[in-house]
Formats: sequence, structure tokens, C-alpha cells
Amino acid sequence: MSKQLALIGLATALLPASVKAPASAQTITGAGSTFVYPVLAAWAQAYQREHPGVRFNYQSIGSGAGIAQYTAGTVDFGATDAPLTNAELAKVPRPTVQIPIVGGAVVLAYNIPGVQTGLKLSGDVIADIYLGKIRTWNDARIQRLNPGLHLPPLDISVAHRSDGSGTTYIFTSYLSAVSAEWRDRVSFGKSVNWPVGLGASGNAGVAGLVRMSRGGIGYVELAYAIQNHLAFAHVRNKAGEFIAPSIQGAEAAAAAAASKLKRDTRTPIVDQPGRGVYPIAGFTYLLLQRQPQDERKGRILVDFVRWAMGPSGRRMAEELYYAPLPTAVTSINERELNLIRFAR
Repeated sequence: MSKQLALIGLATALLPASVKAPASAQTITGAGSTFVYPVLAAWAQAYQREHPGVRFNYQSIGSGAGIAQYTAGTVDFGATDAPLTNAELAKVPRPTVQIPIVGGAVVLAYNIPGVQTGLKLSGDVIADIYLGKIRTWNDARIQRLNPGLHLPPLDISVAHRSDGSGTTYIFTSYLSAVSAEWRDRVSFGKSVNWPVGLGASGNAGVAGLVRMSRGGIGYVELAYAIQNHLAFAHVRNKAGEFIAPSIQGAEAAAAAAASKLKRDTRTPIVDQPGRGVYPIAGFTYLLLQRQPQDERKGRILVDFVRWAMGPSGRRMAEELYYAPLPTAVTSINERELNLIRFAR
């Protein structure tokens, strides 16, 4: 555990550009997802050590802003937890491939005095908390799920993302899957009109808001909850199990959706059936030019993606609480990478 936490601290404290590189190094710029930042930063640092002529500069600004920068052509690649639809892809001025690079769990982090572990939540209860229908932690519906816990009569302080966010896309896709009222009133997306709560920018911002709020609850990527020493809930899955967020639970979600992913890697993997499945999981996608304007940068990015999907990248992902891609997805990624064309 200490090694894993140290790696998370390194990845979130330093930009990959902190690794020294020759003055003539090729700089690769990217922007987007905060969900993927801890592992992407660690990958970049390790890749740079193996390739001293390469330097990465990644801006962890949220999926929505990353897509905007990639579309504007101000960065070499984008990262988003909300894959682009066909209509969105049509608006990007350069032909683009979307490569799912890693999976992860979105957790319900909470700050309830006296309740450090063991909180159980179901999809309908989570949705009603975020709809503002359940307002206190000792509400009868939460207490029925947690007969062994003493839940205080404390107001629930809801936290959510204020920026365009792929983590929000994953979380609201889950809420839309488990709650018809949420689907009809709010729906899903990188940004939604939140019925209640306070907003913060990035996974780190939401984690900080929960940490500072008595009675707080917020959705963040697993590594951010661990780094901030936040408690997080077990969530009931379709099989009726209360599952703690984990690498294995996210991998099980991806495996349960394997047949659909073979047809389209943009298929959401939330609320999948099966035992051991953690129900709030998703992928981060890298946006790459199909016909790179800068051939050298394009070749570096293709090599970096293959490296990240390989043994070293997979091991680092697991150490940082991310789920490596299932074989079905890596084989599709290879097919997509082979479609990238260079001038020579």
C-alpha cells in the first residue's frame, strides 16, 4: 500500500515534464481528463526515462476542456472519459481515432464523522441523494441498507464537478441507468444541470470539497479518494452484492461488456450484470490524429500507447488502482493504431 500511495503522490504532485530531457527533446502536449492524470503522469515519466529524447506536457483540465483544446489544434492529443459521438467527431477538423487506454472506478467518497468504513449505498439511493430527495445521513432508506451503522442526523453535503468532465459522464450514465427519474429529469453528459450541491473543478477539487465538508459526499476516481484518505461506499450491483471499488471490480465490468465493446469501444460499462462487478466504471480515451500533421510526434504517440498497453504500463496502472484493458479491447486498439497513416 505504501508503494502505491507514493506512486500516486508522485504522479499528482509533478508534471511529467519534471523529468530532465535534452534541450532538443521532442515535446508532446496533451490536455483533458483529470480521472486519468495520476496514471498518465506516471506513464509519461517512465516512458521519458526510457526515451530521453521525448518530453510530455499534459494539462489535467477536465475532459470537456481537453476536447476543446484538441479540436482547436493547440495540443497533440486529448484525453477524455466521455468518448466522442459520431456527431462530435464530425466537428473535429482532423480525422481522429479514439483509443481506450485504461479503465477505472468512480467512487462515492464521503465524510461522515464516526463512519470510517462499511457504508453501503444502492443506485436508487445515490440518485435520490443527488436529486435532493434524501437530505440527511440518518434517512430511513440509508439506514435500512446499513443496519449495523450508527448514522448521525447530519445534513448531506453534495459535491459534484463544476467543469466539463468525463468523470461526470461516467457517473451520470450510471445514475441514468439505475434511476428513471434521473434519466428523465437530468440525463447524462460531461455537464448536467445539477439539482443540488456544490461544484468543484477536477477530481482533486471534488475530493478536497468532500474532505472539508462534514456530511460530504462526492464522486471521484478511486486514486483521488485514496490519496486524500477519504472513506468510500460499497455500491450494490445488479447481482445484489455490495461491492467496494477496486481494480478487479472495474475489470469485471469491462469483461461483462466485452461482446458489446468488440462492436464499439465507446459502449458504457456502467451497471453491468454479474458477480464481482463494480457498477460505476469507465474508460479513458486518447484522441489521436489519424493523419498526424507532425510525423515524429505521431509516431511517438503510437509507440507510447503501445507501451502503455504493454507489461510496464499495465503494471503501473494496477499500482495506481486503474484497471488494465481486457484483451478484447487491446486487440481493437491495435487495429485502430494501424489505421494511423504517416506521410512516409
